[in-house]
Formats: sequence, C-alpha cells, structure tokens
Amino acid sequence: MAQNLRVKIPDGDTLIVHDQNSEVIEKFKNEVGFAAAGTGDGGKGTGIEVADSPREIAEKSNVIITVLPEPSHVKSVFGNILHPRLPPLHPTFSVEHDRLFIDASTIDPTSSTEIANAVHSSTAGRFVDAPMSGGVVGARAATLTFMLGCPSHNGNGDGRLVARVTPILEMMGRKVIHMGESGMGLAGKLANNYLLAISNIATAEAMNFGLKLGLEAEKLAELINMSSGACWSSSVNNPVKGISPGAPAEKGFEGGFGVSLMRKDLGLVMKAAKESGASLQLAEQAFDVYEKVEEAEKGKDFSVVYKWLEERSQDTGYGNGVRRR
Repeated sequence: MAQNLRVKIPDGDTLIVHDQNSEVIEKFKNEVGFAAAGTGDGGKGTGIEVADSPREIAEKSNVIITVLPEPSHVKSVFGNILHPRLPPLHPTFSVEHDRLFIDASTIDPTSSTEIANAVHSSTAGRFVDAPMSGGVVGARAATLTFMLGCPSHNGNGDGRLVARVTPILEMMGRKVIHMGESGMGLAGKLANNYLLAISNIATAEAMNFGLKLGLEAEKLAELINMSSGACWSSSVNNPVKGISPGAPAEKGFEGGFGVSLMRKDLGLVMKAAKESGASLQLAEQAFDVYEKVEEAEKGKDFSVVYKWLEERSQDTGYGNGVRRR
C-alpha cells in the first residue's frame, strides 16, 4: 500500500512512514530505494521520511493513514496523536483543508466510532473508517476494495468528505464503497468476514469430504465452482493444492490471510453481534475451530483449516464410491 501511494501521490509531496518494527521500515526503504524528503526519487519528486512516532506524522501531514491489528492498538496510536492537543490545520475546520485521518484497520465499529468522536471533538481533523478486502495480493496490486464509513452530509448538506477520501483510497485500491456513517465501513467488513470465515470452513470440509468419498480434487472443485456451492474460498483460495494457482495452498499455506487474523475478526464479529442483538448460530463453533487451528498452524493462511481437518479425519478404507471390505 505504501509503495502504491509513493508512486501515485503528486510530485513534490512527501510520504512519511512509521512502524514499531524497524525491520519493516528497513525492508520498505530497501524495496523503494529510499530518498530523503525533498530530494526526489529518480525524477518522481516524491520524498520519503521515516517518523519516530504517529504524533510526528500527524504534525507534519494533512492525510494520515493507519493500519493496525487490534482495537487497543488503534486507541493507543490515536491517544499518542491527540494528546497533548493537536491543533487543527485550518482555523475554519473546513472539509477541504482539515487534517484527514483514514483508519484502514479492522476493528469493532463501537471502538472506531469512539475514536472518530475523540478526533472530531478535539478539532484535530476528520476521521473515517475504511477497512479493506483483498489481502496481501490486493495490497500489492492496488486492487483492494475499501468499505468507507463517514458522514455523507456535512453541516451544509453536501458530500465533500466522501469526495475527498475516495481518490486517496483509489491510489491503493480498485473500488471504494461508501457504506454509510462512521463505523459502517467496519460493519460491512465484519459482515463480509463472517461469511468468509464460515465459507472457508465449509469449503475445507466439502473438499475433504468429497476426497474421502473417492472423488478427484480437480473434478470436485470444477463441479462446486460451476454450481450453487461456488464461493471465493472454493475458486480463488481453494485449500487443496493444484486447484487455485497462486493460492497459499500451493506454497504450504504460507502468506495470505493469517489464521490468527481470522480468529481475531471473528471475535470482533461476536462482540458486534452481542451489542447489536444479532443472532449468529455458527459464530461460536467457527471461532472454536479457528482457535484450534491457530494453535496447531500459527502463522499460516486461514485456508490451512483444510490441512487441520484432513489430519483429523479417519481412514476407513472408503473410496471410489464404495466401502472396501
């Protein structure tokens, strides 16, 4: 994402980055060919700075993008940014000139709304939630989908905030969907990831079940993907090696969307469901599965559920549609 921003932001602008992990910063600098701010980089004219803290970035920038793992991390970062009081960039607190905070983290809507209220009440700037879908591949290729949560009508009844945020997100993604008011981007993200969590387990179970019955993996996948069972987990991220080119299953379940992140997202789903009164009959069962898979396969893509199921299946001698005696 940072590399795409570096390439697409206007000439003369400076990209300021910060991460607690210094190794990540060093890797980024090596990949992009670090250029000090104001010196340009190969004629592009885009400087790069490394900041010591989120607060330093906020003091120097008019657009701040945060991507963090947990609600506690987001609250901590914005606590650092807002205290002591961060003065507004523009005395009139206008949509066009205010400091803009874009949080692309996946956290719960309640926490995000609390942070948005803190930012707005401090007059430090405008805050929007913009979680994303598309994974590591989408981030590198700038094909992410962003789910935007922010007011569409400001005090004078227009949608200038959405109009300002959208082209910034389009530098890193292919699609921006305005889901509604603050927190609604995250509401959409959690609903989508709940479905993904369930369909991933169902795909793994269906593939393992079919193979145990004696079906060929390629034939079963072909059938599912042209029938009513088709989904992203069966077509793009199939957990059986040899079905989905480039999927984590092709490389030992390395890369992709970590099983720990899916377990975390399910926890957020269950919290939001409790707060909203929504009935989710499969959430606790799915959470239990991801907890166990995380313990056994920590660091792997969440499609590793298939491997976990396969290892726990019994070999009864059943295959090719008949039971061997």
